[in-house]
Amino acid sequence: MDVAEQKLEVIRKLLAKAERAATPDEADAYNTKAADLMARHGVDAAMVAAAGGDTRDVIGSRRIAMTDPYSTEKATLAGGVARAMGCRVVRHPGCNRGQTAAVTVMGFETDLRRVELVFTSLLLQATRSVVRQRPPGWSGESTTAFRRTWLVGFSSEVHRRLVAAEQGAVQQHDARAATGKPSAALVLADRRSLVEKAYDERYGHLRASRPRRLSGSGYAAGTEAGRRADVGHTRLGPSRRALDRG
Repeated sequence: MDVAEQKLEVIRKLLAKAERAATPDEADAYNTKAADLMARHGVDAAMVAAAGGDTRDVIGSRRIAMTDPYSTEKATLAGGVARAMGCRVVRHPGCNRGQTAAVTVMGFETDLRRVELVFTSLLLQATRSVVRQRPPGWSGESTTAFRRTWLVGFSSEVHRRLVAAEQGAVQQHDARAATGKPSAALVLADRRSLVEKAYDERYGHLRASRPRRLSGSGYAAGTEAGRRADVGHTRLGPSRRALDRG
């Protein structure tokens, strides 16, 4: 097992402990450590690759299947994680209206591995929480509508926290870097540009989907749950043509 895989294994174990934590405070302790390691690992891997130390870290893609219920909201979560980590996303529609069969994530291999790891953990956390969500009894609101907006709020907050974690890790790296060493901010900007170019070459012909309009009132509750979620943040059938650009 190489050093990068060892780091990911430590993060996996911390995420697993956070998922099983008995109390929010216990989960926060694991969240803090996992978040710090995840953000630093992303920057370190990018710098190694930029220096020619990891020729395997090339642009690739992953197709991640989505399951019902709430497959499109789960895809929104995947997209938020991926974009925060320098990747792009394409959604593949399901057989029925409103469904998402899968997403394809495009990015550098080290970032794709981080996306898979964090999304898998967050999906478990969100799935466990959303089944307990109910609209206020007096509202007469649909439980399904409430849960959809809960998941959107959860995803939005997770994305915000991940972006902040990535930015914090870059700033910490550059503050410690010796004079004359490459800037992590510039290296990551170059990587994002290369991902954008590869994405446009492969998916540039696709049109962005229309924004969804959801009627539920669970957004605020989902946002609050997203603040508590373990995100690695410092504190932390036949395939069909893709129609949705992330």
